[in-house]
Amino acid sequence: MKWKFIEEKIVNVLMVIATLIVFGFFASIIWTIGKTGFGSLSWEMITSLPGGGFYLGKEGGILNAIVGSLMVVGGSTVLGLLISIPIVFYLNVYLKKGSRLAYFTRLSFDVLFGIPSIVYGAFAFTVMIFFGLKTSLLGGIFVITMLIIPIFVRSMDEVAKSVPRELLEATYSLGATKWESCKVVLRQIAPGVATATLLSIGRAIGDAAGVLFTAGFTDNIPTSLDQPAATLPLSVFFQLSSPIPEVRERAYAAALLLTIIVLVLSLAGRIITARFSKNRIK
Repeated sequence: MKWKFIEEKIVNVLMVIATLIVFGFFASIIWTIGKTGFGSLSWEMITSLPGGGFYLGKEGGILNAIVGSLMVVGGSTVLGLLISIPIVFYLNVYLKKGSRLAYFTRLSFDVLFGIPSIVYGAFAFTVMIFFGLKTSLLGGIFVITMLIIPIFVRSMDEVAKSVPRELLEATYSLGATKWESCKVVLRQIAPGVATATLLSIGRAIGDAAGVLFTAGFTDNIPTSLDQPAATLPLSVFFQLSSPIPEVRERAYAAALLLTIIVLVLSLAGRIITARFSKNRIK
């Protein structure tokens, strides 16, 4: 009994240490970015387009990158949801439990989940060349959609698998069709949909490798799908590569803004998940 008590204390200490290490990394990142970039972050920088000498340390802002990121992420999120939700319904409502097709489909998405974003970018770039497309907002949406669909599917699928099978059988006994049963399942997996959406947005808005090949970069705000689009990660990358100190400080300011956006999304995800969880049947 005494050894078990000591063992439990050791495990508790190790867990506390691991938690502190993770928190330390997080605080270190926030401190480094905030210390360097907070002084350069201003309302003018957020609300203005790059000027003629912006990348030489002169006037201008990153509004083009902010709007471009929102366009790419917004379009890919909507498209990703439209593709992913039917897949989740098919795996959990239309296919039988233990189906081989369901097993191999989930395995495929697990593999896709772990593929680096630069591979998606290279693939999308090859497809664009084949069809004669140039780097554009549409290309950025295309590659980010491919990147986040595995996140959507696996996150929502794990929640959908936890829905009691008896609930589906109850809907069938009442004469409901499989399509009508999907509406019941959707209500149950709403927290998973909300969480998967915000996780996907967080992953999408921070991706640089994929959009580097497909979205291009521009100092203007795109007005159509066939025009190049700037994004915040690429804005950080290009400015951080500059030898001019003022430009590098702006890069940290853009990184700070990107971090704030991800933090807000994470907090919003917790609030939305908690709200939707009240409607779940446990």
